[in-house]
Amino acid sequence: MKKILLACSSGMSTSLLVTKMEAHAKSVGDEAKIWAVGQDKAKQEMAEADVVLIGPQMSFLKGDLQKEAEKYGIKVDVIDMMAYGMADGKKAYEQALSLIGDK
Repeated sequence: MKKILLACSSGMSTSLLVTKMEAHAKSVGDEAKIWAVGQDKAKQEMAEADVVLIGPQMSFLKGDLQKEAEKYGIKVDVIDMMAYGMADGKKAYEQALSLIGDK
């Protein structure tokens, strides 16, 4: 099962994206746990994740979050701005998979 954590300022703006990503994962037969949290919870929650995607408005935190993520051997990246703005679950899900690699 793939575990994908999304983080944004409050955890609210990514909730629609979570729904769309879950629907896409299901449509391709993948089992995935995808959840969203606010930036204040991202470091705590990443221990449970295979990858962390952050909202574009949090891009300034990427370096700090990546340092924490290295403890767990996972990657952090900024959600593609177009995918984020359009709530494109397929594109965001594929971005997450590319970061997970062979994990």
